[in-house]
Amino acid sequence: MDFVPATGQPLDPFPQYERMRESTPVFLDEQSGSWHVFRYDDVQRVLSEHASFSSRMGGDESSEAGHLFASSLITTDPPRHRQLRSLVTQAFTPKAVDALAPRISELTAALLEEITSRGTADLIGALAYPLPVIVISELMGIPAEDRDRFKRWSDVIVSQTRTGAATEDHQAANQEMTEYFLDLIEQRRRRPGDDLISNLLAAEIDGQRLNVGELLGFCALLLVAGNETTTNLIGNAVLCFTEVPGTIDRLLQEPALLPQAIEEVLRFRSPVQSMYRVTVADTILGDVQIPAGAPVVAWIGSANRDERQFERPAQFDVDRGQIRQLAFGHGIHFCLGAPLARLEARIALEATLTRLPGLTLAPGARLERMDSTIVYGVKSLPVSWNAA
Repeated sequence: MDFVPATGQPLDPFPQYERMRESTPVFLDEQSGSWHVFRYDDVQRVLSEHASFSSRMGGDESSEAGHLFASSLITTDPPRHRQLRSLVTQAFTPKAVDALAPRISELTAALLEEITSRGTADLIGALAYPLPVIVISELMGIPAEDRDRFKRWSDVIVSQTRTGAATEDHQAANQEMTEYFLDLIEQRRRRPGDDLISNLLAAEIDGQRLNVGELLGFCALLLVAGNETTTNLIGNAVLCFTEVPGTIDRLLQEPALLPQAIEEVLRFRSPVQSMYRVTVADTILGDVQIPAGAPVVAWIGSANRDERQFERPAQFDVDRGQIRQLAFGHGIHFCLGAPLARLEARIALEATLTRLPGLTLAPGARLERMDSTIVYGVKSLPVSWNAA
């Protein structure tokens, strides 16, 4: 098993991160052979220095999941990474993302319309999950009837550990997803449409088309990153807003403050808690030497609570202002979909706070963290509001 800092309640791993930052900021888990990095400066360096910390890892590439992501953006280094990234950059430019705003608003309104009169609901199931799944599915040209399968595959993939043996569920989900995308790629090859997969099929790098592995890598990455991050950003935001008295009233009175509040959510409860790299050569990190070829886990969730970088890091503060949080990564692997995640979260949260007055956690709500050390979010978020 991977080293998991949260040995107590996994919904609150942050005190354990704090202890690791103080006692062993660069830690070797001898059981797995992985090195774990907890302080902001070290995490930022691991994420951004691709010449020292390679992304060519992707877990065990002999496994189904490793094979699926082996040729994706997150598991390639320059120059190939730069070439691959350039192909999808156009789909996520500020202009292209802003053009999606009316559709995102329309979807949000329709999803909230189904629950406004109830006075109580699971906000993950009602809004935070379906909204980003629909958006990324429409971008990729995925039929509406297949969206629920997407969610199941995505949840299984993010629950996988890097060094643990894949379970039958993991293997089955990865195999199903591979077969699904291979079939979809073939359909688009025969009948191109106005969607991201068709565009990737037509794209060329130095006169060469993408190979099947690279196409699969794009599809899998867009599916997982396109819905898990945004689902958890929306859910974590509502959790943060309802925990701190007066926050929701403040955001309703000052809607221009919402983007800043979202940045604080990204810092305080980062949807992605950790990223993986492998050392290219013997490397000094902090005052510790890490050998070449060693797996390194950069704990983003810890870096974003580092006392050396942030004042009162354990306090959620919508007035924190400009902050250099690492929730979307850093350097050449900075999350391509960050503008889309921010836009979806802003539209969804603004509508939620407006249409669900008196929003609060449902009395007696028991929150349970998703089964993953990589992403952070709750399985369900029972909330209540004044339906009248």
